[in-house]
Amino acid sequence: MHVEIVGSGPRVVLVHGSGGGTGWPAQRPLAERFTLVMPTRSGYPPNPALDAIDFEVQARELLEVLEPGDHLFGHSYGGVVALLAAAEGGVRSLAVAEPPAFGVAIEDPAVARLVEKMTPLWPTDLEPEPFLRAFVERLGAGPYAAPSPLPPDTEAAVRALMVERAPWEAEIPFEELAAAPFPKLVMSGAHSEPFDAVCDVLEHRLGAERAVLPGAGHSIQRAPGFNERLEEFLLSA
Repeated sequence: MHVEIVGSGPRVVLVHGSGGGTGWPAQRPLAERFTLVMPTRSGYPPNPALDAIDFEVQARELLEVLEPGDHLFGHSYGGVVALLAAAEGGVRSLAVAEPPAFGVAIEDPAVARLVEKMTPLWPTDLEPEPFLRAFVERLGAGPYAAPSPLPPDTEAAVRALMVERAPWEAEIPFEELAAAPFPKLVMSGAHSEPFDAVCDVLEHRLGAERAVLPGAGHSIQRAPGFNERLEEFLLSA
């Protein structure tokens, strides 16, 4: 698994969501005070392509990257991976942003409707470009004008997304996480009822802090004030 490390100071492991690792450009200023450890999840370039991607397997792979005392942050699908790994990873703190663990809130009508819309996408016979368009639109982001043709890196990342195990199948280890002594933070972007519902459940069942950062939709790491709120949490931990 490809891992990039920059900066100095306490280690913060950043786990990206579906669509591939972006190098976390908006978080680079944090490298002045923290060591940013940025793994690229298996199946996403520059790692070799895979026929199937599973959050449980990736959680075990993440344990090979984590060191005792690391801070751990996971965005979207990476948040599901982080929740699973943190239960046994000896972390110093855990923060997640809108993990699509919709199974924890499936009783919510908005969540149930979203899962019903998304489920037919896996497995798929679609090519990457129409798949990406369908994925974004069904997720609730509105009509999506995907670049045509997709740039090679984007196409490779979409092909990885196409073989991911549905994240709502994840069994979140609530008892272990709630009992763990490290602080938890759940972040949402105030743009989606289903994601809000999941974050509400995580906040209450984990005993977590909650941050709402509007302005960037699901890409919360780009929202105004994200770095400041994350740094505040890391320093308090």
